[in-house]
Amino acid sequence: MQREKKEEVSYYIGIDVGTASVRAALVDQFGTVIDQAEQSIQIWEPQPDHYEQSSDNIWAACCKVTKRVAQAAINGRIKGIGFDATCSLVVLDKQFQPLAVNLEGDHNRNIIMWMDHRAGSQSDRINSTKHKVLRYVGGTMSVEMQPPKLLWLKENLKQECWDKSGFFFDLPDFLTWKATGVSARSLCTLVCKWTYSADSGWDDGFWKEIGLEDILEENYAKIGNQVLSPGASIGNSLTSQAAKELGIPEGVAVAASLIDAHAGGLGVIGADVQGHDLPCDNQPITSRLALICGTSSCHMGISERPIFVPGVWGPYFSAMVPGFWLNEGGQSATGKLIDHIVYGHKAFAELQKEAKIRGQNIYTCLNNHLDQIRKSQPLGKLAADLHVWPDFHGNRSPLADPTMRGMIVGLTLSNSLDDLAVLYLATVQAIAFGTRHILDTMQTAGHQIGTLFLCGGLSKNPLFVQMHADITGLPVVLSKEVESVLVGAAILGACASGDFVSIQEAMEKMSKVGKIVLPNQQDKRFYEKKYQVFLKLFEHQREYKTIMESV
Repeated sequence: MQREKKEEVSYYIGIDVGTASVRAALVDQFGTVIDQAEQSIQIWEPQPDHYEQSSDNIWAACCKVTKRVAQAAINGRIKGIGFDATCSLVVLDKQFQPLAVNLEGDHNRNIIMWMDHRAGSQSDRINSTKHKVLRYVGGTMSVEMQPPKLLWLKENLKQECWDKSGFFFDLPDFLTWKATGVSARSLCTLVCKWTYSADSGWDDGFWKEIGLEDILEENYAKIGNQVLSPGASIGNSLTSQAAKELGIPEGVAVAASLIDAHAGGLGVIGADVQGHDLPCDNQPITSRLALICGTSSCHMGISERPIFVPGVWGPYFSAMVPGFWLNEGGQSATGKLIDHIVYGHKAFAELQKEAKIRGQNIYTCLNNHLDQIRKSQPLGKLAADLHVWPDFHGNRSPLADPTMRGMIVGLTLSNSLDDLAVLYLATVQAIAFGTRHILDTMQTAGHQIGTLFLCGGLSKNPLFVQMHADITGLPVVLSKEVESVLVGAAILGACASGDFVSIQEAMEKMSKVGKIVLPNQQDKRFYEKKYQVFLKLFEHQREYKTIMESV
């Protein structure tokens, strides 16, 4: 009797370069993560607000994690690979070699990270032009975008870097170049971080007005004149050298990339929700907000027509989901802020000891401690008299003010573990209020959002998720696969392979709904009151600044 032939499984690899680590996942055609691996990457902080990385170090980490997960492709073959990464600036010389972005001349450190704020004065000057391209970044260009960083390099490292430069890549596009040898850029990166227009391309007048007229040379060869939609196949496939370094076969399709948050949005926002009794069931995909929460947080809302939201980036056409306009809100420090508050508290050593005894991570331990001290009262009310303004690294949205600073109101002399737990709770609440602030601004401008779709590292924290549901008053959908960013990157590879006819089809087939968290309606009045205090905090901070400027 002839043995029945087992149907071959199609696999795709998603590679995600985050702020502090590189991750890779092997994902099958149903969106199931078969295996994943992680490798830390280096960060240098030579002076305050300067953050740098190494493209060689990052590529080596990509190769290491990809080799690990590729081994799990049993009874199937790897057909596509997709990259996403932070929107950091990679600088190469005319021979495609790393070029230093620092005063020390260390060529290994050739990346200005997304969270680097060295170009504050340059972004101010760019914004003072009030050029028409700024209308498509919420009216104000962020210091985290690429034009201010380019201007900083020209003004501060002209001979050492600017005059020797050959190519400026957004990190996601650098990775696809390393994989294929093709210098094509993703529409996502150029539209979201460089002022490129999907309709009209580059605006010559903008670059001339801000003093970067040399960028126009050779039809914008340094920053990109071949642009592809996310998920489109780049070149023929992997180069033989890249295939060897990554440990996967030649012939694998390589997709045009996405920024990391956008990959998370792709991996979560298109899930089929039928039968889950959600407001977005039988509603268009435009009723959903994807919230990608890790070191920082990004809020992705899409629309069929362009919606201009003050202080919120966009509208960007086809920058995440083809055919839709994208608005992107964000908070510059979320996971990083929580770590900063918790790790810096006097009771942190006691927390570490308790977590070790219980065999828990510190945040599970803090969540359990909050349950113990709440007794019979609602959890949120433990922080009724403690208020946090979370912009310790400036406000990305909706105030678009990098000079904003963090505030904590209601501290006492006590430094017990109870105090640490409550401060942690108040910080999580503040981040959720920040999401509501962004959401309210988007709704006022014309978005109609009824459901939050969360992914990223902080979505694993039940307190973080519940606070977002309670404070926004909206249900929260979590993905079946927690690592939605990796699934989003794999979706790119799946599209490049030709196995799906569109990004939309791949999203529907590979994104799956997991847990659904509903808001506690009985706490609604409490959070309305606390939100009023939250809004007062930034008003007061601006008043303080005005007073001090008069000195």
